[in-house]
Amino acid sequence: MKSLSFKNKVVKNTNYYGFRRFLPMYLCFKNNMKEYVIGDIHGGYLALKALIEKLSLAPEDRLIFLGDYVDGWSEPVETVDYLCELKARYNTILLMGNHDSLALDWLLNGTANDLWLSHGGAATVAAYQKVSENKKKAHISFYTALMPYYLDSKNRLFIHAGFTNQKGVAKEYFEKIFYWDRSLWESAISLDPRIPTNSPLYPKRFLCYSEIFIGHSSLDKIGESVPTKHANVWNIDTGAAFKGPLSAMEINTKDFWQSAAVYLYYPHELGRNDS
Repeated sequence: MKSLSFKNKVVKNTNYYGFRRFLPMYLCFKNNMKEYVIGDIHGGYLALKALIEKLSLAPEDRLIFLGDYVDGWSEPVETVDYLCELKARYNTILLMGNHDSLALDWLLNGTANDLWLSHGGAATVAAYQKVSENKKKAHISFYTALMPYYLDSKNRLFIHAGFTNQKGVAKEYFEKIFYWDRSLWESAISLDPRIPTNSPLYPKRFLCYSEIFIGHSSLDKIGESVPTKHANVWNIDTGAAFKGPLSAMEINTKDFWQSAAVYLYYPHELGRNDS
């Protein structure tokens, strides 16, 4: 008796052609899979939980988080714990953000420069000072395992900030550019839409991928509060660290969901706002 395995489902059949009756069911299951990309969270655990509840996730759905899980609101520990729960239950991809890198440096080496502390790092330090060493070690493992970028089978790139090499991420020299760059988004929003993609003036970086999904550069800086596209770059950072909501977008349909403005979940905190 043959055992045929598909997506962790084993079907035993005495003849291969009988398996064809199962195939439409599998394809239906696969085609119903939804893929969500989620923007910068910045310690806003309550907003994240509310947003995930709105998605009504199915077991086969995929979640892609663009990084910056900490630095801002007071619940970075709870945020990371919840992300670990999601990873255990769903197909979850977690990318490194610049704030996650800074938090990891502090957890490993005690490195805490004043600029980081003033841009949300102080809330992260305060939160981790209240937890056990075992919890810190578990979170160090979480941060260390974060991916620098994710490229899917449809040549769609998911990255926290951007890249600079005209031939794409595989040719980039410095990994930290993946979570610190702002030039990709600045090029996208300043690009004259009348320039055709085959023009020598068209940025070659944009031609490397069918679509690029980023966070890092808060959209409130350009007066937007929903996921926004320029050229082939989608920005999903809707300002959760400041006065905006946390956003998730279904990658294929471009439908999106949002929490309430994150500061409303934390009425006695400033987040990364000045007042």
